[in-house]
This record gives sequence, structure tokens and C-alpha cells, in this order.
Amino acid sequence: MMEVERPALEGSVAVRDGRRLSFAEYGSRRGEALVWMHGTPGARRQIPLEARQYALDHGLRLVGIDRPGIGSSTPHLYPDLFDWTKDLELMLDALAVDDVRMIGLSGGGPYALAAGAGLRDRVRSVGVLGGVAPTRGVDAAPGGVIQLAVKLSPALVAARVPLGVGLTGAIRLVKPLAGRGLDLYAAVQPAGDKALLGRPEFKAMFLDDLLHGSRFQTSAPLNDLVLFTREWGFAPSDVEVPVVWWHGDEDHIVPFAHGQHMVERLPSAELRVIDGESHLGGLGIAEEVIATLMDLSVDGAGATAPHASQ
Repeated sequence: MMEVERPALEGSVAVRDGRRLSFAEYGSRRGEALVWMHGTPGARRQIPLEARQYALDHGLRLVGIDRPGIGSSTPHLYPDLFDWTKDLELMLDALAVDDVRMIGLSGGGPYALAAGAGLRDRVRSVGVLGGVAPTRGVDAAPGGVIQLAVKLSPALVAARVPLGVGLTGAIRLVKPLAGRGLDLYAAVQPAGDKALLGRPEFKAMFLDDLLHGSRFQTSAPLNDLVLFTREWGFAPSDVEVPVVWWHGDEDHIVPFAHGQHMVERLPSAELRVIDGESHLGGLGIAEEVIATLMDLSVDGAGATAPHASQ
């Protein structure tokens, strides 16, 4: 496997109720900060190598955060997505981060948006890459794979803990075959995701993240699914900070229509289409995403994206 450099800093921070959240940091300790929220499943190191290098080259501080139940983060199920912003605020305080840009991939999208709603005095802008849309309430988006979780939500809630234990054990058993398993997964994906997962640097990043994130526990993906089937605790209209939403027009996991649906409901948002790409397409334009968010002015006027069509 291709060698992946360790984070510049890695550790955990005390949050509420005696719990901890773990993080990995890349780039400059003194630079302007971006928080990258991993997908579902995923962990703190699920950050493209190009994004890490871009942060280093431009003096930026790029932080990945483990959600509760993955890595060294204490297992915990929030009552709703909005509640997690209270933990995020404590983490930002501990890391001495005042202003921050948020990036959320797939299942990380709702967490990034929650930060935009709950910490509007600290969050400068939000980038969403094929993010999950609400499944409940007036802002719910119909269709998509996430509807399977909605149908199974009572069972997920009841069996969340034993399922998490079983998933952790299963991952430990198959870790020696993780590379081959990722190849098999890639083989049945749409062309865009297949090409990305075939690139050595992306394969190495995913495997490194899997091996470190699942070392102790793997309940976070199940917690995500439970939360995605509940009311979020905030409305898209509460996210008043500028948002840029990138979405592949061939996304087979989160329908492109969900991106359109959300951008129509966010007060200051722009949709950028990633032509011909599927669910992981946003990972392939990580440098563009970071540059856009750093250039985004307070009134929401963003930089032109060279690889995505508007």
C-alpha cells in the first residue's frame, strides 16, 4: 500500500458529560482553519491527500473530526444533529480556533450545515459535497438510498449498540483483506467513483482512515443513520452563512435532486454541478473546494470553480 504521512497533530478533546472527541490536523498550526467532516462511514483521516498538501502549501489549518463512536471519540447518540454543535464549540475553543470554514462530505454534510446554523458567529462559510438532505419535516427530500434507513429506523434504534459491536468485530476480521475489499467495492461502482477509487493516493487514504478509525469501535455510521431519520433540530433556513453545494450529476447514493432541493431552501447557497461524477466526486476537487471557501466573501459571492459547472 502507498505510504500515507501521519497528521501533523492528532489527539482528543474533552467535551460534554465526560466524553471526548478525537481529531487529526494537517497543514499549519497558525493558519486559518477549516474543519472537514467525514462521510458515512468514515473517520478523521478521510481527507484527500491533495487537500492536505494544499493546506500545507497555503498555510491553512485543516482539521478532521471523528464523530462519536469512531476512532477515539466516546460513543454517544445525540438527540438531534444540532446538539453536536455544542461539542464542536468546545473543540474549537480547545484548539484555539476562532473563525472556521466547514466542509462536509455525504453524511458529513448535515453536520457542517448544523455548524453553520448553530455557530454563525464563528463559521465563515460551508461547503457540502453530495450531502444528505432531511428525511423528516417540511424540508424532507423524497427518494434516495437514505429512505431505506427511514424504513428501518425502529430496528436501527433498538439494535444500534449490538450492531455496532458486531460491525467492529467484522471489520477487525477483514482488515488484512481491506485492500482487496476496496477493489471489489470499486468494481461495482459507477465510472466516476470507480476511477477515483482506482487512484493509488485515494485508495491509500481510504485504507489508512479505515484502519485507524475502526481500531477501537465502529458505531458512528449507525448513529449517523439514526440521526438522519430524525428531525435535524434546525431548518435549512437557519443556515444564514454562505454555502456552496457541490454535487455529482450521476450520484447513485444521494440523488442530484437532493442537492437542488437543499440549495433552494438555504438562504445564501450556490449549487455547483460536478459533471459526470457520482457520489465521491467532491473528493476529486478538494483543492477547488478549499480555495472557493477561503475566497468566499461575507455576502456569499464565491470564486469561479474551474471543474464544476454552475
